[in-house]
Amino acid sequence: MEDAKFRRCHGCDLVVEVAKVAKKQNAHCPRCNTQLYRGNRISLNSDLAIAVAALLLFIPSHFFPMVTIQLFGVMIPATLPSGTITLMSEGFPMLGLLILFCSSIVPFLVCGSVVSAHLALRRKWFTLFRLSVSTIQHLKDWMMLDVFLVSLAIACFKIQDHADIFVGSGLYGLVLLLFVTSLLLTHVSARRYWRAWQRKHQQKIEAPITRPETSIHCEHCHFTQQSGTHCIRCKRPIHSRKPKSIQKTWLYLLTATIFIIPANVLSISILLTNGKRLEDTIFSGVAGLIKTDMYGIAIIIFVASIVVPVAKILGLGYLLLCVQFKRSVFHQQRMAIYSAVKWIGKWSVMDLFVISIMMTLIDRGQILDFTPGLGAVAFGLVVVFTMLAAESFDSRLIWDNYERTDKS
Repeated sequence: MEDAKFRRCHGCDLVVEVAKVAKKQNAHCPRCNTQLYRGNRISLNSDLAIAVAALLLFIPSHFFPMVTIQLFGVMIPATLPSGTITLMSEGFPMLGLLILFCSSIVPFLVCGSVVSAHLALRRKWFTLFRLSVSTIQHLKDWMMLDVFLVSLAIACFKIQDHADIFVGSGLYGLVLLLFVTSLLLTHVSARRYWRAWQRKHQQKIEAPITRPETSIHCEHCHFTQQSGTHCIRCKRPIHSRKPKSIQKTWLYLLTATIFIIPANVLSISILLTNGKRLEDTIFSGVAGLIKTDMYGIAIIIFVASIVVPVAKILGLGYLLLCVQFKRSVFHQQRMAIYSAVKWIGKWSVMDLFVISIMMTLIDRGQILDFTPGLGAVAFGLVVVFTMLAAESFDSRLIWDNYERTDKS
């Protein structure tokens, strides 16, 4: 464990005493139930091995066909990045970049950062080490391979009446990549890497905690120390709360609220079949799935594309109002809302993934043609801004009034 006897919970800022945790056991905050630390299940070298395996799996999962369909006698293969490339070439570069970022770039950066963190740890390259660990910490929530796989299944169900579908070797590589990256995310921890840096290079902490009540938590390396302007371990600026957290969250949230209107009113997809132009909004797409007896897919799309974005906006708006009006009750319930908002956020990207896959599988220029509408662009902006809003919100603000109530 760390040399300090005390640390602050990064979820609610409660000062807790550091205790030893046995292997395969976790330590949680007694007030907000945030996981503080856990017994090491695998070593850092195991993290490295998993990351290397994931990087190797990028070759079959990204360059071999996931599925191939036979449409009007033509065999059309689909790789993971082919849909995003089609989107970019057809006039939707930002939408294609968002999908490529979540499905390919982020997993590659996170796995690559684990490798570079180990290299920097061995060579004592502090700048590279800090950048690598920061990349892992801030980008891992944007990894959406699981969402992509579910989206692939939905796209295949939607076109099964139009074409014959054949599973490719790339799909097996993608499933293995999802398994390996999920295993990596389960164990990788920025705090563990910073502890390893401190232990390996014998970094001495010259400012021990003498007054726990005036200590401060570094959100970058999760080190608790006496008040100061910069972290004595990672050298980054530290603050008792995220600077302008409320203002930034409101800005992102209001922007997402504005774009959610055209996202639901404008067409999200356009299908050309037998000379007919069929434009679908999110609602009409769900209604069409119900009419064709695809109730399961209709429920999934309805929840991911309508319920989740609205729930995120309402949930974060409620939390912001409670903080600003200094509500002194139901702190644990509000913390649970914040955790749920962060967890469900990535699933709202599902409809965009389906669109990119459909653009690959349905060959353009044939009798059957598929393209996204302007509603898809607006929906992409809703997804980005709601996720940014969740990240910019400081959950410790929920508990500030709780502390004042305790002291009074």
